[in-house]
Amino acid sequence: MDKKMLEEGSDVCINFEKRGGFVPAIVQDVKDGRVLMLAYVNQLAYETTLEKGMATFWSTSRNELWTKGETSGDFLKIVEILTDCDQDALIYKVEPQGGGACHTKSPETGKTRETCFYRKVDLESKDLKFV
Repeated sequence: MDKKMLEEGSDVCINFEKRGGFVPAIVQDVKDGRVLMLAYVNQLAYETTLEKGMATFWSTSRNELWTKGETSGDFLKIVEILTDCDQDALIYKVEPQGGGACHTKSPETGKTRETCFYRKVDLESKDLKFV
């Protein structure tokens, strides 16, 4: 597909080859727009996401397919999938089906964190702060 059709056409043509078979997927809570996590998707993970209706990714560290929630119970139900102009990045808008999206737990509560983005850099001190 030529660049103009890819960027301006209505066909879904996710460009998995551009980055070695993977595209980044930003996962957002559909109700408030919060970014919950970032993961990578290959063709198999994308097709599995469409088939199951649950966010599925390719683990680059374990080199395997994983549907978020299969071990934790914290599934991410797909509500909408967006792709960017050159179709090499995705946004999964989801309804969280459990306690959180992160695989880590808060030491204070012992509960799964709602988002993987639970720290922010204080731009004045350059220190990390928990949010």
